Amino acid sequence: MKAVPSCKKILLHAVQALSDEPSGSDAVRSRAARPCHDRNAASNIALRPSHVPLPEPPAPRDPDDDVDALPGATPRIDGETGLEIPCDAVDAATSVAPEQEIPSYRALSRTPLTSLVFTLPLVLAYEGGVLMLGRGTPRNGADVWLRQALDALGFGAYFLLPALTVVGLLAWHHVEHDRWHFSPGVLMGMAGESTLWALLLVALARLQERLWPLDMGPDAALGAWDSFAARLVGYCGAGLYEEVLFRLLMLPAVAWMLRRLGFSASGAVAGAIAVTSGIFSLAHYVGPLGDAFDPYSFTFRVIAGVFFALIFLGRGFGIAAGTHAIYDMLVGLS
Repeated sequence: MKAVPSCKKILLHAVQALSDEPSGSDAVRSRAARPCHDRNAASNIALRPSHVPLPEPPAPRDPDDDVDALPGATPRIDGETGLEIPCDAVDAATSVAPEQEIPSYRALSRTPLTSLVFTLPLVLAYEGGVLMLGRGTPRNGADVWLRQALDALGFGAYFLLPALTVVGLLAWHHVEHDRWHFSPGVLMGMAGESTLWALLLVALARLQERLWPLDMGPDAALGAWDSFAARLVGYCGAGLYEEVLFRLLMLPAVAWMLRRLGFSASGAVAGAIAVTSGIFSLAHYVGPLGDAFDPYSFTFRVIAGVFFALIFLGRGFGIAAGTHAIYDMLVGLS
């Protein structure tokens, strides 16, 4: 059995323990001298459950990511206010906007607005020429039929047909959501391209003329100057209103009807080209001023109708009308 320590020994041990413990001010200084992060880390470790992993410390920031963090970087100062400009505002102001895609010649030359500007000289030359030569001057057949259709509807104003042509092309351009822009350089290119297409059609005519005789010469009933002026005006009207009637109006309408009848898209387009080209050829033999029917000239005009239809579908109304007018001038005035 152990002996119970006496009171004297207990008091001696207590005094010795007190002498080993630092004083109150020393304890405060000791705790204050401990780094703050050590105390926080210790408290975090003590309070955090042992099974929860410690988060990784954040990665140090790269000074290269911030221009202002570079040593010796000069702050951007507004010259008017004298205030420092934030980096985001400077970057937004100095950033280069992406370049907008410039439409190609092929795309611009097909737009209805460019076609309108390109064919406007044909409108002015034909309508102005008819007024100068007198309203009794023979008019183009397509022009006469379109005006008769308007008269049947109760619209007999003289300038209504050219006005509707202009408004129709502008409306078409609006529906297509194309840019309201045209380039003089594109117009010059369209004139050159139309001439090339017309020369190709002349070559086809000469080729067929070698195989079958065609009488495509001018009407000798007119006088020399009157014949030239009247024919020039008439060719402008043919290039304009025949393309308006047979390609711009009739070709889409026939293609739409064939689609309603169950034709495929390509079949409807091919059928519309064939039908409108046949009607285009037959139209040259209708009326008192029409030619005498000839199977050989009829065949060539069908080929010409297909030729103009393909240009209309591939290159637009303007180049189709220009090609038609230039071809008639090359053949009729030569």
